[in-house]
Amino acid sequence: MSAFKHSLTVNVPFASPYHASIALQVLEVDPELQPHSVKRILEVDDNVLIANFNCSTVRLTRLTVNAYLENVDLVLKTLSAFGEDA
Repeated sequence: MSAFKHSLTVNVPFASPYHASIALQVLEVDPELQPHSVKRILEVDDNVLIANFNCSTVRLTRLTVNAYLENVDLVLKTLSAFGEDA
């Protein structure tokens, strides 16, 4: 039986594939704090940043996704303020 009992996929559309790839590069450098309990896979499909989460508990899923969305929000605000074609 897998230790990762809970999964969730989050799709975030960006203004362009370029912005989505910037977000991917920014977000993937931070490793998960509990790699034995959380597995995160990030990818880009056209202008959409896709995050797949697999976690051992519902609570950890909520905390992990919440932290991820806060980071995505920061990336979006930064791209809006300083990005090309913002």
